[in-house]
Amino acid sequence: MIKATLLRAGMIIKHDGDLHVIYNVDHRTPGNKRAAMQTRMRNLRTGSMIDHRFRAEEFLDKVVVDEIEFEYLYSDGEGHHFMNSENFEQLALQDGVVGDAKDYLIPNMPVKIEYYDNKPIGVLLPDTVDLTVVETEPSIQKATASAVMKPAKLETGLVINVPPFVGQGDKVKVDTSEGRYIQRVQ
Repeated sequence: MIKATLLRAGMIIKHDGDLHVIYNVDHRTPGNKRAAMQTRMRNLRTGSMIDHRFRAEEFLDKVVVDEIEFEYLYSDGEGHHFMNSENFEQLALQDGVVGDAKDYLIPNMPVKIEYYDNKPIGVLLPDTVDLTVVETEPSIQKATASAVMKPAKLETGLVINVPPFVGQGDKVKVDTSEGRYIQRVQ
């Protein structure tokens, strides 16, 4: 059990009988009212995002999960296939467990799969992933970085906004937490 004031992004808590991962926390003390922790969290069973306000003096169940190293292999109609890096056992996970991580998975990518009560509950990605642009408008010669962005479809099917100088076939570094362009990779 932890006090609500100790909540931090990335923690996993048990709330209303389900596991939730905390995305952000804001400590609010409005005027003469009591302090509260405004949180944005994702339900690990359903994948839905919710906003919830906890009273500062409230106690919550913090959940400890096991993280096991896996390597992503491929996806097909049966799910997303991973291989345990230690014992080479293969595991197929459905979209509900993988969630938005499926937009960043490329073959042979090392990931960590979170387990709770010996059941996989989520996939942890690296902070950034290098992906190839497969479809975008033609790049503009002598274009410099500016506030103008254009959409680009990546090899995984994810669409992000990139600067005008990024062309088809370029590799770009993508932030997996926000799904945004960071830089072009040489």
